[in-house]
Amino acid sequence: MTETSPPAAAASPPSINKLRERYGDRYRWLLLLSVMVGTMASIMSSTIVNVAIPDMSRHFALGQERAQWVSSGFMVAMTVSMLTTPWLLARYGYRRTYVGTMLLLLAGGVAGGLSNVFSLVLVARVAEGLAAGVVQPIPAIIILRVFEPHEQGRASGVFGMGVVLAPAIGPSIGGVLVDLFGWRSIFFMVVPFCLASLWLAYKFVPTTAPGGVAASRQGGLDWRGLLLGTVGTLCLLNGLVELRGDAPLQAALLLAGAVASLIVFVWWQKRMEATGRAPLMNMALFGYRQFAMGSVVAFIYGTALFGSTYLLPVYMQVALHLSASHVGTIMLPAGIVLAFTIAGVGRLADRQPTWVLVSIGLVLLAVSFSLMLLLHLRSPIWPLVLFVVIGRIGLGFILPSLNLGSMRPLARPLIPQGASAISFVRMLGGATGVSVCAIVLEWRLAAHGDSLASSLTSDARLAAFNEAFMMLAGLCVVAVCAASQLREKKAL
Repeated sequence: MTETSPPAAAASPPSINKLRERYGDRYRWLLLLSVMVGTMASIMSSTIVNVAIPDMSRHFALGQERAQWVSSGFMVAMTVSMLTTPWLLARYGYRRTYVGTMLLLLAGGVAGGLSNVFSLVLVARVAEGLAAGVVQPIPAIIILRVFEPHEQGRASGVFGMGVVLAPAIGPSIGGVLVDLFGWRSIFFMVVPFCLASLWLAYKFVPTTAPGGVAASRQGGLDWRGLLLGTVGTLCLLNGLVELRGDAPLQAALLLAGAVASLIVFVWWQKRMEATGRAPLMNMALFGYRQFAMGSVVAFIYGTALFGSTYLLPVYMQVALHLSASHVGTIMLPAGIVLAFTIAGVGRLADRQPTWVLVSIGLVLLAVSFSLMLLLHLRSPIWPLVLFVVIGRIGLGFILPSLNLGSMRPLARPLIPQGASAISFVRMLGGATGVSVCAIVLEWRLAAHGDSLASSLTSDARLAAFNEAFMMLAGLCVVAVCAASQLREKKAL
């Protein structure tokens, strides 16, 4: 028995401790790089397809509503699948889970690029969304488990810088690819990233589950909780879409379904915990004040980030009558500034209270939205560029600080659940933010006697956009109140 043990141990896949011994102190950075490449691929796949929707609509002769499902289907799949990450990591370990998501993302990209039927394109996008949702909480788990507390901010900054550059540069490259090679090239763009991430995974990603223990095949997935989460998310997003149409009763029923799903979901998760089974989302997380308040900030942050990402390009094109190339020129520098801000703030997060950094970011974001009121039809472009950059600096303060401030107080076994839950809340806020901004904009345009169907802009149209921006600014102010609760209580 003892004679056969060493060969078995030598043949066993490397755990995180063995990999750390092999590569030394630099191993934690190699591991972070490995998951960063895959996360960049997943985020790029979520944002870059938007530039291909017009070309895809012409190819398949689609209306705007059906074409938009390419983005919406991805968003719903990504949001819901985030809840499964802790279970997958515990059951299959880091490497199998990560490699599985990259293979699914790779398959979705290839299948989408080769499809000649729109329904297959949609299935490919849903597959990509499922992969993107599972992989995105993993880096936060690794940062909090592999890095020492005094290095976690720096690691979050480095990771955030790389991940933010993907959506900042991706659409610009994507626009060139669509012009040269058509919409199919957008799907193939994730292929080299997926291949690189697979190679890195087999070198640096451990096989163990979070906590360094072996992955266990015991315990099933909470399918009922996942079904309730999916139904609630679909009801919420479709209900918000219906609010923009002429079916108020249908919208009310869908939103009521979303509220009912939330109530039943919370009840079911508590019951799962009480009976000794593994819930999809451990409600004990929200017993930690900092995590609960961080979740509020994450939801509002997601709303402001995705809402402004939708609102700003529309504002520039239909209110200020700037060309698409001007919009790209304005948004690209802001994205690059955001990436470098994250890197710098990450180092600050190791030395400064995270609640202060998050609050500064929210204030800057609110200021950037409020400054939009100063613009008029004859304004030069440079103030607009400056206001957008201020907002992106604000986002740079929030991104590396919020996860750390929310999850540092958690017991170590709860960290995977915490990363999954806060990512889910942030994405749910993002999906909600796009619809809310569209609803408020259409409401205020109608109140000012205008419509986006009109090709002419006016001061009244600017006023409608300004009121939508002020709504986002107000949400950021509310989030500052929640962010103040992220401060750690000093022991007496």
